[in-house]
Amino acid sequence: MDITQKLFDMQDIKYRDFTSKLIPNISPDSMIGVRLPQVKKLAKEIYKSGEYINFVNSLPHTYFEEYHLHCYIISEIKDFEVFINELERLLPYIDNWSVCDSLRPKCFAKNKEKALIYIKKWLKSDKIYTQRFAIEMLMVHFLDEDFSTEYPDLVSKTRGEDYYLKMMVAWYFATALAKQYDEILPFIEKHRIKDKWTHNKAIQKAVESYRVSDDKKAHLKCLKY
Repeated sequence: MDITQKLFDMQDIKYRDFTSKLIPNISPDSMIGVRLPQVKKLAKEIYKSGEYINFVNSLPHTYFEEYHLHCYIISEIKDFEVFINELERLLPYIDNWSVCDSLRPKCFAKNKEKALIYIKKWLKSDKIYTQRFAIEMLMVHFLDEDFSTEYPDLVSKTRGEDYYLKMMVAWYFATALAKQYDEILPFIEKHRIKDKWTHNKAIQKAVESYRVSDDKKAHLKCLKY
C-alpha cells in the first residue's frame, strides 16, 4: 500500500493554502492539503488492515498529513505498552499544535494510573509539543472523577515562552474552571500561573465558555492582571 500516494489522491490545494495560514511555524511545502476527517478515515482503514507497520516505522515523515495519519493510526492501538512504545518514538518529531492535538489514545481511558506515570515524565520534557501533549492528556482524562489538585499544580509550574505551550496551559485552566471551579479558583486568585499572559488568557477563555456561570465570570474578570 502506497500510503503517501493515497494522501495525494485526496489533495485539495485550496484547503492546503488555507491550513498553512493556521500553522505558520511549518513550511507550506510540507503540506499536501487533505481534510482531517479524510485522513482519520484512511487511518482507521489502514489500522484495520494491519498494513501500517512499515509506515509508522518510517520516521521522520516528509508531510504534515503523514504525521496526522501516524497519530490517528497509533491512537487506535488498544495495548497500552505497544502504544507507549510507538508514541515515544513519535513524540520527538512533532513540531506543531495541529498534529500534537490529534493524538487521542483510546487506551488511556482504561489505563489511567499507568498513563499518569508517563504524563508526569512528559511534563518535564524539553520538547514543547511533548509538554503540550501531556497537559492535554491531563485536561482530557483527569478533570472529572480522577481529578486531583496535584495536576493543576503541575501544569501551573510549566515554564516556557512558546505561544502554543502557553495557550495549552490557558486552555487547561479554562477547562478546569468549567469542571472544578472551587478547586481551581485559588490558582487564579493567588496567581499560581506565573506568566501574566497565560493567566489572563485562561480567564478570557473561561469567560467565553458557556459552561461557566455569569456570576463566576464576573468574579474571574476582576482577577485579571
